[in-house]
Amino acid sequence: MSALAHDGASAGGKKRALPPVYLLTAIASMTALHFLTPVTRVVPWPWSILGVLPLAAGIALNVLADAAFKEHATTVKPFQESSFLVTTGVFRVCRHPMYLGFTLILLGLAIAMGSATPFGVVPIFVALMEVVFIRTEERMLDARFGAAWRAYKVSVRRWL
Repeated sequence: MSALAHDGASAGGKKRALPPVYLLTAIASMTALHFLTPVTRVVPWPWSILGVLPLAAGIALNVLADAAFKEHATTVKPFQESSFLVTTGVFRVCRHPMYLGFTLILLGLAIAMGSATPFGVVPIFVALMEVVFIRTEERMLDARFGAAWRAYKVSVRRWL
């Protein structure tokens, strides 16, 4: 799978980075901050091992959400029109479980690193997902699924 997606709505056929590229960039940034400017240790050893819990939960959310998209034969890629509105499984709890999963992965890594600076990347990542992907995806889902999307949107929170 390519790390770039064609955004048909953008002028000139511009290529956009997909969410995994943002995740990998965030992980690289967190690692650099941890080693170059750790500031202070906020999660001491052995408590930092607990980072494996949100990390594992984040991976699980992504695997389950991806499986749900495949089960319903709809696209997982942002900016491509969905053929099915998935509202079951992890989508009953969260409208965007893959972005939540990525966020949990980052939180788990920040806890495992234990220093203060990696935690600063997490809210930046969340804000980028909101602005770059979620707003557009939700507009597209509203246009495609109308009342069904709006009913789902009212009953299930965006993140948690």
